Amino acid sequence: MSIGPRGHTGPAFVPLARPDMGDAELSAIAEVLASGWLTTGPRVKAFEAAFAQHVGAAEAVALNSCTAGLHLALLASHVGPGDEVITTPLTFCATANTILHAGGTPVFVDVDRATGTMDPDATAAAITPRTRAILPVHHAGRPADPLTFRALADAAGLKLIEDAAHCVDGAVDGRRIGSIADVTAFSFYSTKNLATGEGGMVTTDSPEDADWMRVAALHGLSRDAWARNAPGAPAQYEVVMAGYKYNMMDLQAALGLAQLDRLADMQAQRGRLWDRYEAGLAHLPLGRPAPVPDTWTHARHLYTVMVDPDRCGWTRDALQSALGREGIGTSVHFRALHLHSYYAERFSLRRGMYPHAEHHSDHSLSLPFWSGMPLADADRVVETLQQLLSRTM
Repeated sequence: MSIGPRGHTGPAFVPLARPDMGDAELSAIAEVLASGWLTTGPRVKAFEAAFAQHVGAAEAVALNSCTAGLHLALLASHVGPGDEVITTPLTFCATANTILHAGGTPVFVDVDRATGTMDPDATAAAITPRTRAILPVHHAGRPADPLTFRALADAAGLKLIEDAAHCVDGAVDGRRIGSIADVTAFSFYSTKNLATGEGGMVTTDSPEDADWMRVAALHGLSRDAWARNAPGAPAQYEVVMAGYKYNMMDLQAALGLAQLDRLADMQAQRGRLWDRYEAGLAHLPLGRPAPVPDTWTHARHLYTVMVDPDRCGWTRDALQSALGREGIGTSVHFRALHLHSYYAERFSLRRGMYPHAEHHSDHSLSLPFWSGMPLADADRVVETLQQLLSRTM
């Protein structure tokens, strides 16, 4: 028996997600603590180099969040007041908020109904003389057709920035996500496929952009503390811009390096869990994730089902509540941004403008899914769904 959210007691609670940590991560943290250097230093540099090599990018810059990465990517792409950035409403608020923080205006376009990723045709139709960048989101681990967006951005003379918070280890036609866009931002939040508690990374093939983002991420200082504290190194630095406090610590990077070493095994376990859900849910009246092309790799960050009351007799929210009472944790990814009061009021948005995003917003439900999750827990989720769906609300 375990205690779940809001004091749930009963059969062991199955959470939506947990970080998959073990002896390697514990040892890595112990080594950092013993070293006496906890903040940005040699492990951050090592993590940047290893991650860049893993995704096939020339450069990687470690940060304290994907949000920081998106913000710096937009600034490095010279997005500012009067500029528009085309993105999806089916995303976490950070995607749109960073556009606003950079001084730009988010322009939403609808998603593909089957996949939940941004529609390239709708994107092309939304390009105006004010458009500075295209910002697709790789939703739930499914790549958002980055090669099509790459071609579209190149043809229009625009920057391509990818939100890959959900897509560590995704790939298209042999190219990993992180090697295609001008800048790609990843998340290492606690529930992500590769976790450092809080943290993020941007990848790029531009050394100039990478150098600029490293300086901008640490107050605009010309030299970081590790460089200043090297034996015989001068202690002075120059403030070259009004920068930010976005740097990653060695404590986080140590976790990241250990997780990167284990990523293939963790992804394989996600694959086994995915297959378990696919087999167990195949005959239930729920929509399952759309398959990707044979030459693509789904990062399998979330396993989501579509709950249509006309098909299964349940609304999504009622089924979510019932699962919670049975000790099954779930979530919604996401409530479409134009349905939130801030964006609706600021940009005069309303329901009906992005019907496919609204379809996902109203019907999608994310089931428990993380690499350390026992297969028996997936079986329990399936059995609970079978029991609930055998009766109506």
